[in-house]
Amino acid sequence: MTVSAARAVLPQSDFDVAGVALIADLSGALYWEAQRLLVVSDLHLEKGSSFAARGVLLPPYDTAATLGRLAAVIARHDPRMVIALGDSFHDRDAHRRLSDIDRGAITAMQVGRDWVWISGNHDPALSSDLGGVIASEVCIGPIAFRHEPSGAFGEIAGHLHPKARVATRARVTERRCFASDGDRAVMPAFGAYTGGLSIRDVAFTKIFGAPDFTAHVLGDNKLHAIVASRCY
Repeated sequence: MTVSAARAVLPQSDFDVAGVALIADLSGALYWEAQRLLVVSDLHLEKGSSFAARGVLLPPYDTAATLGRLAAVIARHDPRMVIALGDSFHDRDAHRRLSDIDRGAITAMQVGRDWVWISGNHDPALSSDLGGVIASEVCIGPIAFRHEPSGAFGEIAGHLHPKARVATRARVTERRCFASDGDRAVMPAFGAYTGGLSIRDVAFTKIFGAPDFTAHVLGDNKLHAIVASRCY
């Protein structure tokens, strides 16, 4: 099977931002095929250990689970560049709590490709020993990659962890989603322990102006494009 044929059967959805064709992967990653660029947002690595330090005990497996999913999507698309769109680490000291195995997994994923860590509100002062480069934002063609969305044309951001609440015949379900109106997009959180904010929240109205943007909802086996006004 050719690479193009293999990708054709992958659970993904296509949409444009500022005229750029993008692939929304079921994992919650975004792939710009023409640039061989993979984007993920809000990994929140070591969130479990951060909570444990405050007496809130969570299973300490979130970092390994998140990095495992990231390694799988990198293997699937084989990008030339990876941009981690901010809040890659849950707090300023999270990178120091990485196990040797998890640190090695990050290093392995960086081999043979460019890697950019964008600083976020949880990790504003990233360490230089993580590999790759650190930036506040990255602009490629008409697209600006940054952590916090401003609503600007051509912007792809994270930070808000968009979720859509959708009614089906059997029940009401809540899932992570990409939010986009064709001019800008907000990415779902990629981390295993990340929560979410309803796309009907006023924070999204400030970005998109009205709930007539599209939620590309991450389903069990495929993405579902649903107008935000149809969500709860």
